[in-house]
Parts: sequence; C-alpha cells; structure tokens
Amino acid sequence: MTSSPLLHLPGAVAAEGRDEGVAAHYGELYGEQRALADGRGFVDLSHRGVVTVTGQDRLAWLHLLITQHVTELPPGQATEALILSANGHIEHQLHLVDDGETTWAHVEPGTQGELIAYLESMKFFYRVEVADSTADFAVVHLPAGSIAETDKEHVVRETPYGRDVFLPRGALEAFAADHGPAAGLLAYEALRVEAHRPRLGLETDHRTIPHEIGLIGTAVHLQKGCYRGQETVARVHNLGKPPRRLVFLHLDGSEVLLPGHGTPVRLAADGEDGRQLGFITTAVRHHELGPIALALVKRNVPVDAPLLAGTTPAAQEVVVAP
Repeated sequence: MTSSPLLHLPGAVAAEGRDEGVAAHYGELYGEQRALADGRGFVDLSHRGVVTVTGQDRLAWLHLLITQHVTELPPGQATEALILSANGHIEHQLHLVDDGETTWAHVEPGTQGELIAYLESMKFFYRVEVADSTADFAVVHLPAGSIAETDKEHVVRETPYGRDVFLPRGALEAFAADHGPAAGLLAYEALRVEAHRPRLGLETDHRTIPHEIGLIGTAVHLQKGCYRGQETVARVHNLGKPPRRLVFLHLDGSEVLLPGHGTPVRLAADGEDGRQLGFITTAVRHHELGPIALALVKRNVPVDAPLLAGTTPAAQEVVVAP
C-alpha cells in the first residue's frame, strides 16, 4: 500500500484497515464534515483502485459483464455497476465514467487485482484492453455544491453527492494546495452513511444480493440481461423479497464507543442475550445527527421495533422496504 503524500498535511492522522494510506482526519472531524456539507474542500481517495478499459468494443463488452446498461453511455455521464457471482452475490462495485475513449472505474482498495483478473478472463475476441492504473492515477472527491474548478484534462465523474476526479498521482499535492481544506475519510464516511450509500465490504458480505442494500435501479438495470447472476436478480425482483434489508440507525448518544463493524443487532425487548437479527455495517459520528449507523437485518424485523446494537440502544429508519 502506497501512502498518500497528503498525509504530510498539517494535522493528518492516518486511517487504518481497509482505508490505510490516506488520512482519517486532519484534526477537525466535525469541522471537516461541515466543510464538505457546505460544498467546501476535498477528500483524498487516492487509496482506491483505478481500473481503465480502452478499445472500441469496451462499452459493448462491459455491458455483457456488469449489472448496468452501458452500451450507449454518453461521455462524462457517471454510473455505478456491480459484478455478481453466478448466484447473484455481489463481488465487485464499480464507480464508472467514460470519457469517449476510455472507461474509468474506481473500486475498493486492493480489489482491483481480482477484478482485472476476472475481466481479462472474459475478453475473448473483443477489442478491449484492461489496465490497473492505480499507480498512475489517484481519485479525489469534491463535495456536492463545490464550485471549485478542475483541470479540463482530468476525468471527472459527477454524481448527486459530488465529483470524483481522476488525476495523475503526481498532481495530488498541487490539487490539495488549490482545493483545500482537506477533509478525511471519517468525514466522508459520515456523509455516506447519512445518505444511506452502501459500500462493498462494509454493507456487504459473501452472500449479499443487490436488493438487500438498495442498489436495484441505481447500480442494477432491470431492463437488461446477459450478465452473470441476472437470474437471481430477476427472480427476487419479480417473485420474492430479499432475506435481509439495509436499515439506518440513530444510536444512543450517551455511549462513548461506537459499535464496530459486525456488532450484533437484536430487538431491544429481548435484551443483550436475545437472538441476533443482523449486524452493524458502518457506524459513524455525524456533526448534526450524532452517532448513526447502517446495519443489515432480517427482512421481517418490525420497522418500528427499538433495537440494540451490541449494548447501544438504536432506533431504525427504513432504507430498503421489508
């Protein structure tokens, strides 16, 4: 893992675990959140993998492999897609944009190698080239509402939540100087949880299907087939309900520690020894809402039932309908 040069910025505290290599914060957690919420500053996402696909068949070829409809994807239009297992379980989450010549994707840190190996195995006779561009390009995030200008040569992926900019890795420090203040991953994650946006490896496990975490219609296009796992997607959408559902939790603010990833979720009425009904996926401290979290719970958990996240009382809001 290559550490970002922005870890040398004043106050930078390095993130750990899956986000190692960039800053968790720069000394002002809530201030950094407020800046992002106000459309100011940027987030260093240079630890994420960058995968590029070139060649005249790239969109038609990707269309056959991913859950999104991309055969006619216009240059500059952002989209999101998944790669599923044969049983419909989520294996990869791709944040995509095409610039007219190259399709760019940023993915979870460290997952690009496995993704590229799969894509290479599916090339067949298609005129495409797949590359791991992580060593050459970095991703930075400008929040929604930002009026900051970007270099016209940089590829930009614009979404309702802000702009993801692919820039040469050597330009990171110059970008930071022009687009500060820097905000860390903790601030970025707090706004992600507030927006109910799932993240691969946190809101997913080895058996997660797209319906459980609200990705039908955003990362999964229901009017296309021809991709691995499509049968499961169609069957659950047309004939059934997913076994679990993503929920948003307001956590008791009197607790000192946040429940970690994987913390059991139970009905409050059953107490700490009750049957586990789910688990915390991401818990954060929000500058306005206080401690909040996302969790995966069984579909039949009553939507108005008070819950316990470990020992922390929690009230739920529906993200995915039961």
